[in-house]
Amino acid sequence: MKKVFVNGYGSIGSRITSFLKDDPEIIVVGVGKYSPDEKVEDAISKGLDVYVPASKIPSFSNYKIAGSIESVLDSCDLVIDAAPGGSGYKNKINLYEPKNIPAIYQGGETVVGNEAVSDLLFNSRVNYDQALGKRHVMQGSCNVTGMGRILEPLRVKFGDRLIRFDVTLVRRWADIEQTEKKVVDTIEMSEKPHHGDDVKMYFGKEAPLYVRAIKVPTRQMHLHIMDIRFKDVAPKPSEIHELFTNEFGVATIWTAKGTKDIRDYAEKMGFNFTDTNMIHIHANMTTSIDDTVQMMYSDDQTGIVIPENHMLLQAMLFEKSYEDAFAHTESIFHMKEKKEKLQEYFAKK
Repeated sequence: MKKVFVNGYGSIGSRITSFLKDDPEIIVVGVGKYSPDEKVEDAISKGLDVYVPASKIPSFSNYKIAGSIESVLDSCDLVIDAAPGGSGYKNKINLYEPKNIPAIYQGGETVVGNEAVSDLLFNSRVNYDQALGKRHVMQGSCNVTGMGRILEPLRVKFGDRLIRFDVTLVRRWADIEQTEKKVVDTIEMSEKPHHGDDVKMYFGKEAPLYVRAIKVPTRQMHLHIMDIRFKDVAPKPSEIHELFTNEFGVATIWTAKGTKDIRDYAEKMGFNFTDTNMIHIHANMTTSIDDTVQMMYSDDQTGIVIPENHMLLQAMLFEKSYEDAFAHTESIFHMKEKKEKLQEYFAKK
């Protein structure tokens, strides 16, 4: 049994913790909190020990706090850092490295520059083996993770036939549970989005990938619009869809009119946090024109990175083979079952 501490209990931390509690190989020693809010009581009510920075303990006097983050780190084998974006590097320097504790960081951090948390940006479909036994690794953001699930199968199948990828990220404004975050009535352009550079950290720095991003007033997932150019005549849409038949975490659906349809179905079926944890190819929108395939797929924000964190944890802590890690993650997340249900419900009429 390995002991894991989840440092942060927001959108990502709460999700990771809920699944780790079902993992018989893991003991969750506790979660870290930085603000005395309702999430503290939520964690305690679920049987979790809550730890806070030593300097902030007086601020949490209304709650039954288990102790300080600094002290609990002495009793864990790995930390999943789910603190607010930008805090990961400070935590690495001030907490994890001094105690020689390996850590996983989330997409709000960076793998370049003076505040890099790692030299590896993880995507299980592309570079699982590079994370084996590594001490510090960054898990890509939801958009970066989603692009990997689409791009890598295309590269494996078509190789040198591929010339260029142009992707427009239509990003959600806030997560569903971020009710304190106002959804503003505007379409906001993202200048120099980081997503393309992040993807190239695992897909290859010379990859012909070009990304633009906008943010729209919705909480219901991201949508990616991807144009794939080939050297010769592009494959038929059916060939593209067939490629993803057995892909982990990619469902091919036909009749969803929008992202909310998928989220509503996930809620109806009782999926945890109403997450699907996957990419959804909107097959009715796939077209093949001359040398280009145009496709659209929605990306389950936040939820998509949770099984990725679990795969990464197994590489770092247990040094499992990809096959063993995949099987164990599947036993906890039931991705195949979710995929089958989604594809059946949104099947072609």
